[in-house]
Amino acid sequence: MRIEKDLIGTREIPDEALYGIHSLRAKENFPFFSPFPVEWYCAVGTVKLAVYQTIENFYLATEKKFGHKKVLHKVIKAEELKALIEVASEMAEGKYFEHFIVPGISGGAGTSINMNVNEILANTALLKTGKLRGDYTSIDPIEDANLYQSTNDVIPTSLKVAVIRLLEDLENSINNLRLQVETLEKEHRDTLRIAYTQMQEAVLSSYGRLFSTYNEALLRDWWRISRCFERIKTVNLGGSAVGTAITVPRYMVMETVKTLQKLTGLPITRAENLSDATSNLDSLVEVHATLKAHSVNLEKIVSDVRLLGSDLGPKEMTLPQKQPGSTIIPGKVNPVIVEFVVSAMHKVRANDVLIASLCSKGCLDLNAYIPAIGCAMLESIKLLIAANKTLLDNLFTGLLIHAEKAMKKVLNSPSITTALLAYIGYNTATRLALEMKESGSDIYQANEKLGLIEEAALKNLLEPSKLLKEGYTLSDMINTTPEIPEN
Repeated sequence: MRIEKDLIGTREIPDEALYGIHSLRAKENFPFFSPFPVEWYCAVGTVKLAVYQTIENFYLATEKKFGHKKVLHKVIKAEELKALIEVASEMAEGKYFEHFIVPGISGGAGTSINMNVNEILANTALLKTGKLRGDYTSIDPIEDANLYQSTNDVIPTSLKVAVIRLLEDLENSINNLRLQVETLEKEHRDTLRIAYTQMQEAVLSSYGRLFSTYNEALLRDWWRISRCFERIKTVNLGGSAVGTAITVPRYMVMETVKTLQKLTGLPITRAENLSDATSNLDSLVEVHATLKAHSVNLEKIVSDVRLLGSDLGPKEMTLPQKQPGSTIIPGKVNPVIVEFVVSAMHKVRANDVLIASLCSKGCLDLNAYIPAIGCAMLESIKLLIAANKTLLDNLFTGLLIHAEKAMKKVLNSPSITTALLAYIGYNTATRLALEMKESGSDIYQANEKLGLIEEAALKNLLEPSKLLKEGYTLSDMINTTPEIPEN
């Protein structure tokens, strides 16, 4: 064990640990261990790397301008700065994450997150320079690893980096799912079905039309997600504690975000008003509202599919069978993919309430609740990515539509008579519908019994191409309207 100290006192730290006293206190103070997102951890490493590279350039610019004149500012030795750059680069790829012990939900506006990272950076850099862990006289977690930074600019900036990266994955997952739905739309363009309003049979439609509604909804989701990058690209890195850039050289204020942009390839820009970007988190609320909209669409889609594939009706649709559904009922298979998606979408919307509530709790110059806000935001994006992926792989790929069953139901449904209103009128169509209901016959049998329309004329009217046209023209009526016998 090694002994570390802070302003409160001393603590024993395991010799092999890359974390230090600040991380240990956080773990003890926040004992409910909610996992911290590795994506955020990697993003903090990326931000630290951008800072260290900018510091390196700052030193070169300083030497070029002032030569060997004494400048009164903190200077990290070249060997130690090189080590910090190396460790930050490794951290950006997820290395040393096992030494990150701060829970996802913590107090302190992310100070514990920042300090856990700083301690990992410092101790690993010490090892790379031949020193011992905890020998902070050489590389200090605050003096060196946190130079020209504050928790209040590093943590929000890294959160936005993590969010943007995941949004790119979400955007792709939506589009991949949409393409599969579009394939089903084209495949079943002329597969007739009964449309429902208020869960009651209404009028004729097609499975192609149904899938087109899902395709359009996903297309809107994809477009809305693509607009999120513009909403969240502004960061406050360089603003220090409250956006005034106190303790930060102006060179660092102007250049660090540019370095981060080059490192990540992301459309990140420095806020013109750093204090605003530090104080207000409404951009996260706006972005999560878009995530909420996507969750609503996904739940609507899967709820429809579950209903159509249930045992309550003639099963015109069969869902892919993914796992046994009961420990007691032989042969039972449940719609587990749908149930997973519904559960996940409700978690997304619960996160939306949390994010909006905690973002509104920002007080004066800072929001202390960014750890919980960030964890909820990243969780929502990952849940949506997972939902889109499993819907593509395990539901919409392998989904079967039984066209013959669907057509049989269409012909046996009294609602089919609605398609004849323009040709035979409401009252005659009602007689036909009532006969179908009373006798349980299809439209051809009912019509034959009543003698309302010639069989050839009826078949012509019920051609799928005619039934699925958007509206009718007067030209359609010429030589098409059958003669109705007078009774």
